[in-house]
Amino acid sequence: MKSAFGDHVTVAMDGHVAVATIDKPPHNFVSVELMRDLADALEAVDGTRGARAIVLQSQGKTFCGGADFSSPGDSVASGMGGVSALYDQAVRLFSVETPIVAAVQGSAVGAGLGLALVADFRVAAPEARFVANFVKLGFHPGFGLTYTLPRLVGVQRANLMFLTGRRIKAEEGLAWGLVDEVVPQTELRAAALRLAGEIAENAPLAVISTRKTLRQGLAAQVRAQTAIEHREQSILRVTDDFAEGVRSVAERRAGVFKGL
Repeated sequence: MKSAFGDHVTVAMDGHVAVATIDKPPHNFVSVELMRDLADALEAVDGTRGARAIVLQSQGKTFCGGADFSSPGDSVASGMGGVSALYDQAVRLFSVETPIVAAVQGSAVGAGLGLALVADFRVAAPEARFVANFVKLGFHPGFGLTYTLPRLVGVQRANLMFLTGRRIKAEEGLAWGLVDEVVPQTELRAAALRLAGEIAENAPLAVISTRKTLRQGLAAQVRAQTAIEHREQSILRVTDDFAEGVRSVAERRAGVFKGL
């Protein structure tokens, strides 16, 4: 039996594993509402007796396309107030107590990469791509990525992703520790369920206690870091380079930036 949270998030139990699915075509773009619904869903899993692990997955070819800056009506794209509200939901996601395995079938871009890093583990298909493309938009990284990405892959590799906007393939992500397992697309969800099941077969109180120690202060660090990210994004949001970056990405061309 599935439970719905808003229009685009459902949760279904598979034994002791809760499978949370995002279905917001075509690219599962983040919004304040979507992240609020997802946080509601995962917090509900925390309160569900017998739920010991979560698989976070999405429908379609894209895991999560980040913010849709080409849509002026979008709550995140329309102004920094929406961005701040988005980051409040990010903190809620990082505060979830149940271990999370993300099944990444395609691109995780910008805030979508940030969402993938909410999870404890990432199982990826060969088609997956991990992209921190903020500088190509003339923008500053967000969603706590300036804290979570270096923590996961190291400062130097995070620098490479942030300052080039390079697309990292699943196999390269595996070598970096960004990805924990690469499996064929047809086996992705089964592999994510298998890993989540391996967690769920252990003593649940011990798992939660150990995870709490390992992630101690993570949500607070994300809150502090998103405040810094929001400040820098507010400065860059009004520049000519940001406007050019949004246009160039929408037009699928390299940006012509002037430092203005």
